[in-house]
Amino acid sequence: MDEDFSDPSPLARFEAQRPRLRALAYRMTGSLAEADDAVQEAWLRYEGAETEQVENLPGWLTTVVSRICLNLLRSRETRREDSLEFFTEDWIGSADEGLVPEDEALLADEVGLALLVVLDTLSPAERIAFVLHDLFDVAFDDISPMMERTSASVRQLASRARRKVRGVPAPEADPTRQRRAVDAYLAATRVGDFEALLTLLDPDVVINADSAAVPTGRPMTLQGALLVAKSAVAAIGRARFTTVALVDGAPALLMAPLGHLAVVIRFEFAEGDDGLIKVIDVVAEPERLRELTVEVLS
Repeated sequence: MDEDFSDPSPLARFEAQRPRLRALAYRMTGSLAEADDAVQEAWLRYEGAETEQVENLPGWLTTVVSRICLNLLRSRETRREDSLEFFTEDWIGSADEGLVPEDEALLADEVGLALLVVLDTLSPAERIAFVLHDLFDVAFDDISPMMERTSASVRQLASRARRKVRGVPAPEADPTRQRRAVDAYLAATRVGDFEALLTLLDPDVVINADSAAVPTGRPMTLQGALLVAKSAVAAIGRARFTTVALVDGAPALLMAPLGHLAVVIRFEFAEGDDGLIKVIDVVAEPERLRELTVEVLS
């Protein structure tokens, strides 16, 4: 972003960069609160530094924000085990009741829920390298000093992250049809289209939900298209924070408020020309979620 020199004050120069820095920090951290904290910390460092001699202020600020975010991500590693429990317990209800902060919800939608979920599985260094290079077009030679690594090392980090982000579907009998069915299931759920859901479900479809996905805290099984369709329509509030992704190589749904994985919905399909959904597995228990491999669908 070009600087606006009509007002040479330090505050004006920084504010011209704030939207870009906020977007950068959000993609690095996946948290609006942490992104705003990182940008505010960058302002404090900018205010206290002698920046008059800095020739490339956007680059200087990018370096500062990136290092702050890298430190935040590293500190987060120590509490990663607690994160899934938090989002599973708290955010499912928040999504149903419409309590998710609107500004952060919009940011998550803009970035892509599936991408945020996959970014959360990367190491801090992989995430920084991927976001800077692939999402913000920063050259590897410029990223290298930010991360205090060689350009070759940064390139390798970004490449490894890219492979994790851009998954390839496992061989299936008809992956295109399954993808269309999962897309249609989500679209019908979002608008509460009961009839459309029935056309996708095998008459004897079974839905299995683990204990963390059910308000009573006990696993639940429902059988029959009518009951399963009613269950899907009841989750209309959550559907806004649900997206299609690859889970263990097959199309599935992720419920990820603000990009933090809370629920995975997996599907099995009947054989034959119809290919209707015959089994739905709703996974929300943190230990089960950690075992799944999530990748972004192109």
